[in-house]
Amino acid sequence: MKSALLLVDLQNDFCQGGALAVAEGDATITIANQMMAWCKKKDVAVVASQDWHPAKHRSFAANSHTEAWTIGELNGLPQVWWPVHCVQNEPGAEFHPALEIKRLDFVVQKGTNMDIDSYSAFYDNGHLAATMLNDWLKAAKISHLYVMGLATDYCVKFTVLDALAQGYKVTVLTDGCRGVNLKPQDSDEAIKAMQLAGAKVSTSAAVLG
Repeated sequence: MKSALLLVDLQNDFCQGGALAVAEGDATITIANQMMAWCKKKDVAVVASQDWHPAKHRSFAANSHTEAWTIGELNGLPQVWWPVHCVQNEPGAEFHPALEIKRLDFVVQKGTNMDIDSYSAFYDNGHLAATMLNDWLKAAKISHLYVMGLATDYCVKFTVLDALAQGYKVTVLTDGCRGVNLKPQDSDEAIKAMQLAGAKVSTSAAVLG
């Protein structure tokens, strides 16, 4: 079974001081670097997703004339109205400066369609369009993914659910994830949902031995 490590959205805007900072988001970076070093020794591919929104993205509260952190509807889908974040070519969209990006084999950008949000690294939220990720993984003959990143209850969860639906085996590294937690239990419930769908839950410490 050939594996890859998938790092979800380890970007400035989701870390300390960012526009959509996740509590303790920075704690994931050291774990990502440790995992990448292990991957390079084990011939495990490393891929990363990058939230990459046009400035006029309609999921931004400012563009939809709504209040950030409230919930509404966009394109017929439930939508959290977010602060402006991860705008293409802006510093907030860049990977965290401590992340060893020279170890990345492939980067997939998502959220590029201004009319629909895109939590998963595989599809937009309506499953209308796929990213390049599945094609890349299939070409590399990957069948198993270690997944970690930001945020547990949104982009990690939907990436994992899509990966499982497409037949990948998935191991979620919980110590490498942090959540938004609009409600305090959101991350715990996300982990349960991933497990129910067939994901294995582990930690980087268990993998690194």
